[in-house]
Amino acid sequence: MSSITSSRRNFMKLSAVAGGGLFLGFSWAGSAASAMGIVDEAAMASGAIDFNSFLSISPNGVITIFSPNPELGQNIKTSFPMIVAEELDADWSKVKVIQAPLDTTKFERQVTGGSGAVPHSWERLRKAGATARQMLIEAGAKKMNVQANTLTAENGIVVHKASGRKMSFGELATEASKIPVPKDVKLKDPKDFKLIGTAVRNVDNKEMITGKPLYGLDLYKEGMLFAQIQRPAAFGMKVKSVDAAAAKAMPGIVDVVTFKNNVAVVGKSTWQVSKARKVLKVEYEKEQALESSADHDRIFKALLDSPDATVRRKDGDVEAAFKTAAKVIKSEYQCPFLSHSPMEPMNFFAHVRPDGVELAGPTQTPEMARGMVAKMLNIEPEKITLELTRLGGGFGRRLSADYVMEAAELSSIIKAPVKVIWTREDDMTGGTYRPAVRYRFEAALDAKGNMIGYKLRGAGINAGNPTREGNFPSGSVENLLIDSVEHKSAITTGPWRAPITNFLAFAEQSFLDEVAQAAGKDPVQFRLELLDKAKKSPVGQIQYDIDRMRGVIELAAEKSNWGKKKDVAQGFSVYFSHRSYVAQVAEVKLKDAKPVVEKVHVAADCGIVVNLSGAYQQVRGGVVDGLGHAMYSNLTFKDGAPEQKNFNNYRLIRMKEVPEIDVHFVNNGIDPTGLGEPALPPTGGAVANAIFKATGKRLRNQPFISQEELKTV
Repeated sequence: MSSITSSRRNFMKLSAVAGGGLFLGFSWAGSAASAMGIVDEAAMASGAIDFNSFLSISPNGVITIFSPNPELGQNIKTSFPMIVAEELDADWSKVKVIQAPLDTTKFERQVTGGSGAVPHSWERLRKAGATARQMLIEAGAKKMNVQANTLTAENGIVVHKASGRKMSFGELATEASKIPVPKDVKLKDPKDFKLIGTAVRNVDNKEMITGKPLYGLDLYKEGMLFAQIQRPAAFGMKVKSVDAAAAKAMPGIVDVVTFKNNVAVVGKSTWQVSKARKVLKVEYEKEQALESSADHDRIFKALLDSPDATVRRKDGDVEAAFKTAAKVIKSEYQCPFLSHSPMEPMNFFAHVRPDGVELAGPTQTPEMARGMVAKMLNIEPEKITLELTRLGGGFGRRLSADYVMEAAELSSIIKAPVKVIWTREDDMTGGTYRPAVRYRFEAALDAKGNMIGYKLRGAGINAGNPTREGNFPSGSVENLLIDSVEHKSAITTGPWRAPITNFLAFAEQSFLDEVAQAAGKDPVQFRLELLDKAKKSPVGQIQYDIDRMRGVIELAAEKSNWGKKKDVAQGFSVYFSHRSYVAQVAEVKLKDAKPVVEKVHVAADCGIVVNLSGAYQQVRGGVVDGLGHAMYSNLTFKDGAPEQKNFNNYRLIRMKEVPEIDVHFVNNGIDPTGLGEPALPPTGGAVANAIFKATGKRLRNQPFISQEELKTV
């Protein structure tokens, strides 16, 4: 067992409050500071405590922890208390978790994004559980009149090992509240975990299944109004005139408000607002270039040949390597714009009052949203409260705060509480898409099939840097050039699950298969040789863990019987993103001359798996998401307007199209490194490579079903 020293400020014990029990405050920030004295109930209630959260144990044995991070299906609301319960040796059936509101004085990272919640909070949560456990044992020693080292804790009970005497955590909670907070606590050796690594049901399952109000769309505040907003139908247009007379005359309509480039219909019910919105007469005029998908094709061609690229990484003498190469492979890959399309469309509640602002709803970035609202309204952030609901999906869309700002600005104008609700069409045409990107790859091989040169140019539309210059195969090639160019567009974009890597992985891994084929090498062995080279003779900085990447490659190859199956075509892919490593083998069969994905084998290294059930769902969900969007989804534009507005023509994967997914985790005992996104990026490449193996047709553009290569199979 390891020994952990905690500052007295990071762990604060609260005196027993009415009804008794132990209240332990612990810091999410983990910053060292001077010791503080015992805190009473009045101080706790006043919010004057300089620590970050509360772990409480009541006399009936119920253990409660506040969960600060927004829950959108990544299972954080279950995983966080599991970590505490493990070190506490609690009875899991008595552990409860409460969604905390935004509070930057108590929480350091109230964000859902980047697969970072568990990695950030892992040690803090373990310390909280271990600290409470030690205090309960010391309370038990006092009650039983024995030495603390003769006691142990298990399943919510403190046990005297010699006599078998037992006392429950609930019985000891009040006495434990009188024990000084220990400075040094021992954390379990991971091999002794009993709860962590098992499959535990989501704590919200019952509420979700029975339709209890959990989500933003469920939220209702007394006296609130409802609103829908008419936005320009095309990117690059602005409001010229509004005729709202007919809408204002409709039953239940309170007002029609024009602000910025929005026309909001406000009323007493969603149905009344929706009907009135249909009779609005809004005239628009051109403000910026109205781009079509045909324009983007022309723009990409120009960008890939542009002399004005930003160099992201350059190793060796690239020009010389390509000049002397025995063989050069060159390919281009492209991805379209994509909508996030979470099942719960955007919505948010706002009540702007003279004395402050109340916000409530689903957001992945509550602190950023509050800050943007404060700046817009010119008030102090401390005057704004933000209540978090469960999110009905997000995939990066709710990292943006545009819909929060709309609600707050509208409330400030109408001087009333209001909930703004987007329709599905609003959600799909309202912007903040995955950016469209095109890549050009080039590889130089010597006479022995060794890759001696590598070039990648990424051209994106509002994508920022569409490359990840530090990712594999960087570091394994002596001569390498990675650069990028960007086109600024009126079409708004933002992070989409596994930003940039969600498509870059497909392009890179498919191209590496092309290079392996040209070199006459097995695709898996080709990657392993590059990793060996990076380890023995690294070129420049290595920003990925070679051994962890090798580990998932070997595990995926083993579990899929790579290269040994005669009845299926296999395709391989491996990728590093968000601190974790995932390798996949897709298996494709031809049915009626059409390729069908039958199975995907997955090997994932995300460190210690907290909740096996949640981890399986994250990986399988990532594979389904990656497969579905690579195969089917596409958002196109005509004169600045999205041509897909709902699921009737925006294609998502269907249940009958989901393959069997076989998941394996690397058990290396390292601290968790994130799992919400890493399983998605490798899927497109594995599937495309398997389809090539089955058909001889190389798929370089998404969605696959739109490519001529598949149409001619």
